Amino acid sequence: MELRRYWQMIRRRWLLMVIPALVVGAAALLTYSPPGPVYNVGVRFIVGQNPAEEATVADQERYYNWLTSEYIVNGLTDWVRGTGFAEAVSAELAQQGVTVPPGAIQVGADNTRSMLTLSLSYHEAETLAAMMSVAIKVLTEQNGAALPQLGGETAVLVQLDQPVVNQIPPGIRSQLDLVLRLGVAFAAGIGLALLVEYLDPTLRDREEVARLGLEILGEIPKQ
Repeated sequence: MELRRYWQMIRRRWLLMVIPALVVGAAALLTYSPPGPVYNVGVRFIVGQNPAEEATVADQERYYNWLTSEYIVNGLTDWVRGTGFAEAVSAELAQQGVTVPPGAIQVGADNTRSMLTLSLSYHEAETLAAMMSVAIKVLTEQNGAALPQLGGETAVLVQLDQPVVNQIPPGIRSQLDLVLRLGVAFAAGIGLALLVEYLDPTLRDREEVARLGLEILGEIPKQ
């Protein structure tokens, strides 16, 4: 019985359900613009920190040298992920006549033992290439300020790859954006229809009259 009631409500209020979705769909079509290209470039580094002068070539000394390299990579990863690295890259770009605010510099970093992977994303390929060149310079020349444990020295980084800019496909969010908007609009339409149905005082059949405790004297058929 309840399902039949819902179906009757849908037949009466279907227009209220679809109007929000139609409005959102029309607005999305009128304002639609295809997502712009997004490019990415990545470079890997390993830490080639030289042993201390007084260190010997014993296995124990080599072990501590590798362990220090891992700690350095971890520290550099935290620095790259922070805002200080993006600000340094933005400042260096400004000196070259390229204006890229720190908030627009999307930096990714990952570390695996003594290896650091640096990746950048941007919507212009040429600017991204300049950004990566500056990022490599900042990473290799200014890391001493981010690692006070080195006592003012600069960590020695060995670049393993040449930066190659590649275009990446649009994210799934941009592909599902319209579908999610229509879903939310349709849900809002259902809520609107339920609200109107709840506030409507009209009695449409004898069952609604019977629920009010009123005696039914007669009924006029629909046909």
